[in-house]
Amino acid sequence: MAEETREAGTTTSRRQFVKGAGIGIGAAILAPTGAAEAARMVITERAAPEANTLKIGYISPLTGPLAGFGEPDPYIVGLARKALAKGLTVNGKSYAVKILTKDTQSDPARAGQLAKGLINGDKVDLMLTTSTPETVNPVAGACEAAGVPCISTTVPWEAWYLGLGGKFGGPKPTTFKYIFHFCFGVAEFDMAYTHLWSQIPTNKKVGVMWPNDADGNAIRGALGPQLEKAGYTIVDPGPYEDGTTDYSAQISKFKTEGVEIFNTFPIPPDFATFWRQAAQQGLAQQIKIAQIAKTGLFPSQVEALGNLGYGLASAAYWGPTWPYHSSLTGLTSKQIGAGYTAATKKQYNQQAGPSLALFDVAAAALKKSGDPKNKKKVAAAMRTLNVQTPIGLLRWGKGPVPNVVATPIPGGQWRKAKSGPFKLEWVFCEHSADPKIPLGGKLQAYSV
Repeated sequence: MAEETREAGTTTSRRQFVKGAGIGIGAAILAPTGAAEAARMVITERAAPEANTLKIGYISPLTGPLAGFGEPDPYIVGLARKALAKGLTVNGKSYAVKILTKDTQSDPARAGQLAKGLINGDKVDLMLTTSTPETVNPVAGACEAAGVPCISTTVPWEAWYLGLGGKFGGPKPTTFKYIFHFCFGVAEFDMAYTHLWSQIPTNKKVGVMWPNDADGNAIRGALGPQLEKAGYTIVDPGPYEDGTTDYSAQISKFKTEGVEIFNTFPIPPDFATFWRQAAQQGLAQQIKIAQIAKTGLFPSQVEALGNLGYGLASAAYWGPTWPYHSSLTGLTSKQIGAGYTAATKKQYNQQAGPSLALFDVAAAALKKSGDPKNKKKVAAAMRTLNVQTPIGLLRWGKGPVPNVVATPIPGGQWRKAKSGPFKLEWVFCEHSADPKIPLGGKLQAYSV
């Protein structure tokens, strides 16, 4: 379809933006497969000979502080298992496909241990992983060291690339051998923020809470200078440690400086603590645009804030209105969102799109390799892979650095729902990184 040929990662001047950057699955929600079909799939996986079985590891945070990212996993893995129930045929040979899911419990050390277990114990042919550097980077690092192909997403690509030892300098940027990534980056954040913030008059003073972690350090090094170049004044009290419980010093500084825009990239519990203190101490009432990332991505996180959640600005890397589909399942973005709600009775979760995209990429890479049991051939296939996913057409080999595809993250806002079964609604307010994504309105000023 013509409307589904948008290529992820086509925004311009991306290198300029980065120069400064130092489940198990429950049968109850396997709609539409059902318990009997789930049982048949398990039997098929166990019965297939090892040489004719492709093992795919899938590591994500289902529990702990990052559990919001793993919320759609049972449904999405169910869709992938159904689509792959009859296996994959590559060069005329049929392979059964076994998906092995693991929960990191939001622990980076555990993520690395799980990866090594899947690599050395289960002998996986391909690894998939998603959601924050705390999950993805330890997994990708283990795979690169062991020579196992790994595809990952939902980590700003600079935090992935730099966090794993990649370097931009020298005659050529670092090229990893076995690990591949697709996600938005600093350029996409900059586009979203500047296009979004221009919709409301402010003094252009931005108070930032960027933590001392992979995300925060990459953002501080690359996004800060770009926002300043766009005319914003950055008020930065300095890196803070994850798990901080008292933000009085930062709040006092922001109030004294008169900031009217706030931006942060925290783990979810930290933002909830900070924003409640900000409201108690009068900062939230001063803010006209409260722009959050890494947290506030999912309805459950915003609902937990009560009235303080309405009007928070964020950015979304997928939604049911996106005009793209999954090449593996054939489902459109609208069908994915509606299916998730029907199966779980929950509001759609934006992580569903990129998580399903991982399986689109996996299936395409295994087929293109010609020999899916040969890890070097699978990695070689990834280097020039083109594949349609719910978040757009992903094309490797075009940058912004080797092994990475940059994807859009348009800006928008959480608002109180006007009707329907849910308390919140998400509204896209800008689409500078992909104009094919429909808009729902203009940004409204935050008010407590």
